[in-house]
Amino acid sequence: MQKIVIFEEDGSGDYKIAGIQVYGRNIDIAGVFDLKGPFPVLIDEPWEYIKADFQADLCLDFLRHPDLSQYLVELCNKKSIPVIASGQHIPGAICPFTCCGLGKKKGLGEYGRQFGLPEYTVCVTDGRIEYMDVRRGASCGATWQVCREITGLTAEEALSAISRQVQYMCLSDPSAFDPITGKSAVHFAGEVHRAALERALRQAGIMD
Repeated sequence: MQKIVIFEEDGSGDYKIAGIQVYGRNIDIAGVFDLKGPFPVLIDEPWEYIKADFQADLCLDFLRHPDLSQYLVELCNKKSIPVIASGQHIPGAICPFTCCGLGKKKGLGEYGRQFGLPEYTVCVTDGRIEYMDVRRGASCGATWQVCREITGLTAEEALSAISRQVQYMCLSDPSAFDPITGKSAVHFAGEVHRAALERALRQAGIMD
C-alpha cells in the first residue's frame, strides 16, 4: 500500500483528493494538510505553516503560495520523498502542466501507474463505442467521468465530443498557458484525452 501525503491551501486540492479516493487502488492518503489563508505576499518563515513531522512514499503539492510550495519541496527532498506539483515550476519537484499531463516516471509507485496521461481501452460494436476501460487517468476523475458521455457514440462523434466534455469537467486555471504549445491548461486536458481515445481506437482496429 503506497502512502501519500497531500498539502493544499483552503481546499485547493479537494476535487483531486476525491478523485484519488474514488478511482485509486492500493493508495493510502496518510495525511491531508489544508493550510488556511490569507497569507502574506512574502512568507519568510514557511516552517511556521508546514510542520516537518510527516513521512510518506509520495507528496502531492496543491499549494498556491510559491513560498510555501518551495519550502515543501525542499523539505520533501531532504526526506527523499518525491513531490508532484502540477502546474508549477519548482526545482526539485515533478511539475507536469496538468494532473493529466504526468508522464510515467520511476519512483511514483501506484499513484504514478494509475494517474497521469490518460490511457483507454475501448470496445466498438456495430460502429459504436460499447464500453471504455480506463487504464490510467487524471486524478480529478475526468478521465473516468467522460466515459459515460462517450459510450454509445461512433468513433467520429466520440473524438469530436471528448475534448469538449473534458474541458467542461476540468478545474484547471483557464488562464494558465503552456509557453511551448501556447495552449491553456483546460485545452491541454481536452487534447490529451482526445489523443488517448485515438490511440485506443487504433489499438481496437477502428482507425488507421
